[in-house]
Amino acid sequence: MNDVNQHISPAQQAWRRFKKNRTAILSAWFLAILLIAILAWPVVLKISGAHFAQLHNPDEVSDAQFSPPDAQHWFGTDLHGRDVFSRVLFGAQISLLVGVVGTLISLIIGVLWGAVAGYAGGRIDAILMRIVDVLYSLPTIIFVIVLLTTLGEIIKQSHFVQNSPALGSSLRVMLLFIGLGAVSWLTMARIVRGQVLSLRTRAFVEASRALGAKPHWIITRHIIPNILGVVITYLALTMPAIILYESFLSFLGLGVEAPMASWGTLISEGVSQINPIRIYWWLIVFPGSILVSTLLALNFLGDGLRDAWDVKSRT
Repeated sequence: MNDVNQHISPAQQAWRRFKKNRTAILSAWFLAILLIAILAWPVVLKISGAHFAQLHNPDEVSDAQFSPPDAQHWFGTDLHGRDVFSRVLFGAQISLLVGVVGTLISLIIGVLWGAVAGYAGGRIDAILMRIVDVLYSLPTIIFVIVLLTTLGEIIKQSHFVQNSPALGSSLRVMLLFIGLGAVSWLTMARIVRGQVLSLRTRAFVEASRALGAKPHWIITRHIIPNILGVVITYLALTMPAIILYESFLSFLGLGVEAPMASWGTLISEGVSQINPIRIYWWLIVFPGSILVSTLLALNFLGDGLRDAWDVKSRT
């Protein structure tokens, strides 16, 4: 068995271990089905009949206000008679897009920052990590809120935005990218630095250095491939945190604004309709359930990737 494993790449061994984790596999299938539904639903609306497309148009206002889930509106309708099912899927595009962009920022900046700091050591390491410590000392959510409110007000007063509300909504989403991306890479940088500190004294790194390899070559060819498992794991755990941040900010009215929608704004709209007479439960349950299910699936997937890439694991 050991002879066979010697001819299998680390990625193949990780895939074998990952397939044995049923929770991670189910989470991956759930995320894949959700992604397919998000991408396919706009196409379905375009190729379907006019009545079906109008009935499920996420921006189509109708007289069917607060209709409970039925055969026509699977998730019911909201205050303006809009189909909640379509709004949940279209809102997922914004929520997941923010999560993906924030995760990519964490990957690029965090890995490069931590790798350089860990490999260089000395004064460079001290300077880079002190910068991280200063940024870490800032309350994350307060920093993002101040950034969104300050720059958001400037954007609203801009002449171009006043003439184009759609441009204002797009710039608002860009602010979310900047704000969440500005704080998402800090932990990644610390984790990568710790891994690089333990790898830079290994024999294969010393051998490469003795052969005259440049630092950037050692970092990209030897260091980063050996911390790939840790990076992938943390990326899978970073995305749900960023999605949760976006939902929280949108819930407070500081993130995505109408006419765009995200899971946070949908939950906020549902909460605003709570009254002593009647609770329109579907406005909260369906967006909240999809949000919680996605966050759990991403966390389970991250745990499965961590176990799969753990070099101490054995097939």
